[in-house]
Amino acid sequence: MSQKPTSDAKNPYIRSYGRRWTKGLRPTRASALEEILPRTEIILPEGDAPVDPRRFFEHPVKEVWLEIGFGNGEHLLQQAVNNDIGLIGCEPFMNGVAAICVGMREKKTQNIRLWPEDARLLMDRLAPQSLDRLFLLHPDPWPKTRHHKRRFIQTETLDEIARLLKPGAEFRMATDHPALAGWMLEKTFHHPAFKWAATCAADWSVQPADWPDTRYKQKGLKQGRPPVYLIFKHV
Repeated sequence: MSQKPTSDAKNPYIRSYGRRWTKGLRPTRASALEEILPRTEIILPEGDAPVDPRRFFEHPVKEVWLEIGFGNGEHLLQQAVNNDIGLIGCEPFMNGVAAICVGMREKKTQNIRLWPEDARLLMDRLAPQSLDRLFLLHPDPWPKTRHHKRRFIQTETLDEIARLLKPGAEFRMATDHPALAGWMLEKTFHHPAFKWAATCAADWSVQPADWPDTRYKQKGLKQGRPPVYLIFKHV
């Protein structure tokens, strides 16, 4: 037997994301979700034994990258097209899951697997040092002080990310929210398992060449919110 993703009611973590659904899906997204999700959704084996994420893919993969909160999936989809590796996308917002399913159908991708739930529930089950790269791009900033405990980056979360990343693996983050950028930088910089890769201002202000563009980034730029790019190495 296998385990489906756990419902919100059974999630032991403080909620770090917003709504799960908005209004009804457009027909294209609804049909893509119905077609693509059943054959790409990660189903965990019964029990609590650690799982090698390479087993989620039909064909052997050299590396596995994981993106937490992929939004509409533009970055994840382009990384899958550009790289011959396995990618896991975690996104509890089902409208976003439907959006990437449209792209996966159009691009005929075979190297993406989806976890339509809180990423931490999946991370709990993954084997140590089983990920080669991890992305956290534009997470919810939870700007009010009383909500800071809901921000994804906490010391405990960084401990778990460090457990999952191989030595030398990259942990990439981005945000266009200045206060959150400071929070993520401070928390990760002072964690002993990570080393900031930046050597000059351009390293956090200029988008890396292998970092796919998104409509979310372009929208932020038009509204005067340039993103900050943070790349750390697992040591």
